[in-house]
Amino acid sequence: MDETCWSDLAYSAAIEEWYAVAKTEAEREAFEYGHRAGIEVVSICPTLVVGPVMNHAVPSGSSFVFSNFLKGISNLSIDRLMTVDVRDVAEAMVLMYEKPEAEGRYICTAHLLRIHDMFELLESLYPDLNYPNEFTEEQPPKLELSAEKLKKLGWSYRPFQETLVDSVESYRKAGILD
Repeated sequence: MDETCWSDLAYSAAIEEWYAVAKTEAEREAFEYGHRAGIEVVSICPTLVVGPVMNHAVPSGSSFVFSNFLKGISNLSIDRLMTVDVRDVAEAMVLMYEKPEAEGRYICTAHLLRIHDMFELLESLYPDLNYPNEFTEEQPPKLELSAEKLKKLGWSYRPFQETLVDSVESYRKAGILD
């Protein structure tokens, strides 16, 4: 999949994924408005955004999902996660703003992880956290997302272990893991 692929609105609505519907419609409308008004629109399409939190009182939706993994609360039944660090997303946004050649849509993803491998790494780094005893690993449809277009602008991303450690430490400091 690349930047020419869009979410299927009918499918998203059928499974009541209203967040996906709203994001897709908003992005399309932004591009249509830009075309009508003669304004260049550039968008970024990140995968699951993880990383340290800024607002300690209210974690973002992605941070909430990820912190639930760390607390042993998980109702997701997937085999893999596609993630990107929030700081890398911010750097991608700045890069797109600064590069005059930036145009259109950009997929922003860094790591494709098996859930099992992520938990093994977490347990090796943080054996004191309460991990799920069992979780279902279902094989989702094979989706290959690439951030190659963004990398051509000069974007790079940090190692997942750095994201993981910085996330856990910030969640602990914020009291999110209590």
